[in-house]
Amino acid sequence: MSSFKPMTPEWQQWCRDNLARGCDEATLIAAMVQAGIEPVTAGIAVLQAMNQPTQASTGNAANPAAYEYTAARFPQVGSRIQTHDREVKISFRLLEPVVTVVDDFMSMAECEQLVEMSRAKLQRSTIVDPSTGAHQHIAERTSSGTFFALNEDAFIARLDRRIADLMHWPIENGEGLQILNYLVGGEYKSHFDYFPPSDPGCAMHIAKGGQRVSTLIIYLNDVPAGGETTFPSVGLSVVPKKGSAVYFEYCNAHGQLDERTLHGGLPVLAGEKWIATKWMRQRKYA
Repeated sequence: MSSFKPMTPEWQQWCRDNLARGCDEATLIAAMVQAGIEPVTAGIAVLQAMNQPTQASTGNAANPAAYEYTAARFPQVGSRIQTHDREVKISFRLLEPVVTVVDDFMSMAECEQLVEMSRAKLQRSTIVDPSTGAHQHIAERTSSGTFFALNEDAFIARLDRRIADLMHWPIENGEGLQILNYLVGGEYKSHFDYFPPSDPGCAMHIAKGGQRVSTLIIYLNDVPAGGETTFPSVGLSVVPKKGSAVYFEYCNAHGQLDERTLHGGLPVLAGEKWIATKWMRQRKYA
């Protein structure tokens, strides 16, 4: 009797989801074999997924267009937002998907302080393995990073509160602040920030506070060339600018997930790129 696992609809959806995120075929096959799927079966599944349209992994049946743009968490009117300690300027707003670029979110001195606090703690960045939920390194993400726990010190606590004010979501629903550093050539290919429910390994992460609902990426330095944050589904590219940030949300009041928030970080062509990222959850993050 074979000890290999059978190919299930969940694994087939997993293939489609990760191809849409930009993962290459060899990486997907290797992950499936490691999870106990026979190599030939894994290869056939990937080939089939490459020839099928991407389906929503959101509970919206098989129709990505079914995503409903309910009332956004982020204000959709006005040119400024007042946080507890700083006025932030809106420089760009997209309504569907909900994407907003803000200026002057952090001061130049704050950006430099956060970079210096992070520099000695950097480690190779990982992603969540879709089959096991463990963290793993992949070729599609070439960065180093570190985390700061929620309210880790007075400086981080002030930033966490400001971020929660801007994102209009409870501070306790936020994951720890992630800092990433990309050197020349560093990139992060297109992906989703939410956890695809069809991925077997995502259940353990969703259990820690629910699905991710929104992201804030803060640019901590000016990048001489490259490093843009792109949203390929809508043809949008955000250029890194020290102290500015880009906000986007992708989980509505019904728990549907917005595939149009597919995004990535283009390769750094000159200099380096430093960013801080905050992910918000549906409930208190544990």
